Amino acid sequence: MSILKLRAIEKSFDQTMVIHGLDLDVNPGEFVVLVGPSGCGKSTLLRMIAGLDSPTAGEVWINDQLVNDVGAADRGCAMVFQSYALYPHMSVYANMAFGLENIGESKSEIERKVREAAAILKLDALLDRRPTQLSGGQRQRVAIGRAIVRDPQLFLFDEPLSNLDAELRVSMRAELRELHRRLGSTMIYVTHDQVEAMSMADKIVVLRAGRIEQVGTPQMLYTQPANTFVAGFIGSPRMNFIPVSSWPSASAQASAWPEGTQTLGIRPEHWRITNAEAGLAMTIQSVEYLGSQQLVQGSLPCQTRIEVLLEGTRAVQVGECLSLQVKPGHAHAFDAQGQRSGGALA
Repeated sequence: MSILKLRAIEKSFDQTMVIHGLDLDVNPGEFVVLVGPSGCGKSTLLRMIAGLDSPTAGEVWINDQLVNDVGAADRGCAMVFQSYALYPHMSVYANMAFGLENIGESKSEIERKVREAAAILKLDALLDRRPTQLSGGQRQRVAIGRAIVRDPQLFLFDEPLSNLDAELRVSMRAELRELHRRLGSTMIYVTHDQVEAMSMADKIVVLRAGRIEQVGTPQMLYTQPANTFVAGFIGSPRMNFIPVSSWPSASAQASAWPEGTQTLGIRPEHWRITNAEAGLAMTIQSVEYLGSQQLVQGSLPCQTRIEVLLEGTRAVQVGECLSLQVKPGHAHAFDAQGQRSGGALA
């Protein structure tokens, strides 16, 4: 049974269509991440699930109830915003208790729920402080705690970590995953950061221009991208795209491309240096030393620029020419429309 079903959802603002007939199922207990570039409709979709915006067409179902005409307060969703949206004049305790007070919960029940959420989020010692006395990470925990106390059917997160510094984002990702494991709740999380999506999600929904490009596990999207957009968006550093016509015809690998292949996709980590004359020749233009790896940027004879992630300590120099082969099973073939035309190739 799906806890959330979206059917033929459309959304337009004046004459501009931003969501185009979208269908999606979210199962109980899943951590689903909506990912895509800015302007692709992620936050708009989340707001329609929450009831903050109404779809122009289509249906939103939560636990088999059609909720198009149900207000945000009655949908059983709790939303955590990028801006935290805390009341600065209230204590942490009061911020977390505010929503429960509004729906008439008893003082004893509010006390119990706030204390339990504070313990889960390690906020016990901060309940008397105000938001201005907290760090960014602590304020984000308070915003999450305010959602937890409502015991929602769906947690909705709208880029909640984007205001934090890089180190804190990494630790908060781990904390959110642990929170999901402990609560067993259904969470839908919006981000434009594919690293966040890959590291947190049970299921990723890749959006582009208001349409779903692919839905799957992080591993599926990495190993079996449906098209060049997904292939280029998922993975860091991003996938290289090379015209098949530039591949040396003498290469044994060239015989493996499916008929109709126009573009080859190879991730930077899936190259190896070879001495074979039939390898792909790359002239090095820059080298970034990353400790156990080197990120090498260069150009092919066809003027296509590529990136290669080299393992180990072999020194390479700008201006040097490397002969490259694809590691077996790691090339991806795409047709003239950019759609996947076969599995990972030899």
